Amino acid sequence: MGRMEGKVAFLTGGGAGIANATAKAFVREGAKVALFELNAETGEKAAAEIRAAGGEAIFVKTDVTQDESVRDAVAATITEYGRLDVIMNCAGGALQEDVPVHRMDLDVWQRTIALNLLHPFLCCRHAIPHMIEAGGGSIINFASHLGLKGSEKPAYAASKGGIMSFTQTLAAQYAEYGIRANAIAPGAVRTERAIKRWENKEWLLAENPTPAARARMALQKLYPFSIGEPEDIAAIAVFLGSDESRMITGSTIAADGGRSSYIKVQPLE
Repeated sequence: MGRMEGKVAFLTGGGAGIANATAKAFVREGAKVALFELNAETGEKAAAEIRAAGGEAIFVKTDVTQDESVRDAVAATITEYGRLDVIMNCAGGALQEDVPVHRMDLDVWQRTIALNLLHPFLCCRHAIPHMIEAGGGSIINFASHLGLKGSEKPAYAASKGGIMSFTQTLAAQYAEYGIRANAIAPGAVRTERAIKRWENKEWLLAENPTPAARARMALQKLYPFSIGEPEDIAAIAVFLGSDESRMITGSTIAADGGRSSYIKVQPLE
């Protein structure tokens, strides 16, 4: 019997990256999943891959920054599966135009907050009543190591810092209904989008770093953990989505290889 047997989960951004790896991990542990994704091609492909492997998955085209779109996606999940136990709000990102505050366009701030902070609010707003009806559940929000210590991207850092506070508030408000809320704060993760962003940083992508690359990673507090894989984060999400984590709520788990703790690494030669 899987660790998430009988549970129903929806995951935003489920067509790729961390959310896609997590959806597959949820299904392997016995869950049924709904993938909320704006890109119909990647979303349907991801759901089809899960079904081809013997799992249960649906794709719902969703703009997670729009209230009606989120409402309809949650309703489609309930229509298909009849209940909802786990919410994973993973869609998000930073904009290239996220520059120092005095030079930032107002639209950049608003778009970043909508994607990273409004979207989890909308998902929780429409999904929590169904979780209460189901007798409880688990909310998994996505922060960032940059939300733990600030960043050169102020809108992104603010939105992810807000996620942590929002998560603590959810944990307190809905504890009486058996609903837990936690956040994961990843560091650098080897997703398709990240690899494109690092295309000029080949040393970041090496599976077996050279001594010179190790030294460079150490200076940037990346070694020995360097770059995480989507499956590393998925494993944490499975734990938070399962009953194994029943004593954990209101917490943010930093999954950044120690970067937010400023661990000083002394390579052993």
